[in-house]
Amino acid sequence: MSDRAETRGPAARRRRTTITGGGVKQVNGSKSSDAGDKPPQYTGKIKTEDEVHNHTNKNGKVEKHQPISSPRKQRSAAEDINEKLSCHVLQESLLSSASGYSNYRGILNWCVVMLVLSNARLFLENIIKYGILVDPIQVVSLFLKDPYSWPAAWLITASNVFILASLYIERRLAVGTISEMTGLILHFLILTSMLVFPAAIVLTVTSMTPVGGVLSLGVYTVFFLKLYSYQDTNRWCREIRQAKAKRLTRSYSCPSVAQSNGSAVHTNVSYPGNLTHRNMYYFLLAPTLCYQLNFPRSSRIRKRFLMRRLFEMLFLMQLLVGLIQQWMVPTIQNSMKPFQEMNFSRMVERLLKLAVPNHLIWLIFFYWFFHSSMNFLAELLQFGDRGFYRDWWNSESVTYFWANWNIPVHKWCLRHFYKPMLGKGFSKLQAQIAVFLVSAFFHEYLVSVPLKMFRMWAFMGMMAQVPLAWFVGRFLTGNYGNAAVWLSLIIGQPVAVLMYVHDYYIYHYGTTT
Repeated sequence: MSDRAETRGPAARRRRTTITGGGVKQVNGSKSSDAGDKPPQYTGKIKTEDEVHNHTNKNGKVEKHQPISSPRKQRSAAEDINEKLSCHVLQESLLSSASGYSNYRGILNWCVVMLVLSNARLFLENIIKYGILVDPIQVVSLFLKDPYSWPAAWLITASNVFILASLYIERRLAVGTISEMTGLILHFLILTSMLVFPAAIVLTVTSMTPVGGVLSLGVYTVFFLKLYSYQDTNRWCREIRQAKAKRLTRSYSCPSVAQSNGSAVHTNVSYPGNLTHRNMYYFLLAPTLCYQLNFPRSSRIRKRFLMRRLFEMLFLMQLLVGLIQQWMVPTIQNSMKPFQEMNFSRMVERLLKLAVPNHLIWLIFFYWFFHSSMNFLAELLQFGDRGFYRDWWNSESVTYFWANWNIPVHKWCLRHFYKPMLGKGFSKLQAQIAVFLVSAFFHEYLVSVPLKMFRMWAFMGMMAQVPLAWFVGRFLTGNYGNAAVWLSLIIGQPVAVLMYVHDYYIYHYGTTT
């Protein structure tokens, strides 16, 4: 055989390499990797780094070797060149909506930091200019002019007369002593008196302060809505009983939940067994406006949860009072002169300056009332339905905001006003406008009567929500709609505040200061 033939024999063939514990060995009959080929593929079990580079000698000692390069470091030169030549892929910018990117947590944190810094500067400027204005003792004067005269407290106590009268009428209707028409007329008189009587007291009693008037009228308004739902639900129960229904539907009677701590089980009641003082006052204290015979109940009272909500209530109340005294009152006082002189540019400047503290106080109040206070009351009463609000901050329309920021009122309007109107043949638009009219009435009622003046700013502000809802729903969607809702909340409230405060000073003091 020639020399050339010998060079082509098995001894001259290319060999592949495999990793073993002792290093690298070549195996006959396989091709090795050229510079332009892919890195060798290892199909066998790859030992760990310590096993590859460490082995035990004859004396039992562990000998360490220098680690060899990993497969990733053995990439061929061609791959490196390809990476250098190809550095672009088909993709959208992160801030583009087509990218599908949604993690903007860093930007949100940046917004929070900027908001804190800007408000801290304003607060420091306020302290330097006005000094410390927070006075907890002064808060007492907002409720009482005379420490020996408590008209608001007596007025709230007098509401028990209307409550017991409604209960007595329902008991008479249950046994058939009075007719349905007579009961309807009596309930109408009681409900009307609950709006007229406290308003007359607030307007005539000189020792009633505006804050005390708002508090007492707010309690009467809540009791008005509760008693309306109470008589409505009991009337539905009588209709079911007259129709010889054997069981109440789930809409009016919810199953109770047995307590897991060994105490007595919450028992269900059926009509007319619900017409008791205990049942009535539980409903009046419960954080809901819609009555039903059996409410969903929690199994136990969580003491830690209760204490956390109590701490939030006390802390946030003090914070609200401090922010109002230190931040809002000076800004409002400085806004009187531009409004008196009708200086438009200064009015806008004062409005924008008031918008920030007003909106911050409104957000704190929302958390204090709808989360801390109502959860505290619900936990104390073991009231199971804690859906007091939904994600109104994501509202892309005005109607979504009004339907989700105050769930108890929304449920009442839907159950006792909106759906009954639809059942009587009214259109959805007519029913929605009617709901806004009722809401506008109560907003004006709770503001104008305690201030003892009627300017209709709150009423017009609520009714302005109807065209605003139409405009936002028709022309703005997504983030633009959400921005429009936030803008209406931030700017709309300060306008109403300045209007009422200006008119209050003019009406009661004859001039602005």
